[in-house]
Amino acid sequence: MTPSFAPPFRLSDPPSRNDEDVDLAVKTKPRTQRPPLYKVLLLNDDFTPMEFVVHILERLFGMTHAQAIEVMLTVHRKGVAVVGVFSHEIAETKVAQVMELARRQQHPLQCTMEKE
Repeated sequence: MTPSFAPPFRLSDPPSRNDEDVDLAVKTKPRTQRPPLYKVLLLNDDFTPMEFVVHILERLFGMTHAQAIEVMLTVHRKGVAVVGVFSHEIAETKVAQVMELARRQQHPLQCTMEKE
């Protein structure tokens, strides 16, 4: 009688299964989301000079003189205008800069931010 040899069993071999029972592990890449953006809003008041608002828009928001005048007039007529859309940190910094310049010049100009 000749001995029959089976291939050696290895611990790393998966247990035998039927083709129907095979489960595949699929690795999915998590989709990264963009951080939320925030609108910086300039609010109208009856005391802050229009020239100061134009100066703020040019200096802090990089607007041309014509753009700054247009936005300033929107604030004056409608009571509020979006002056930029930024990440949270940048919007927060812009609001603080506007408020600090207005405070130093003793103007009641108000600037806020809200989630877009």
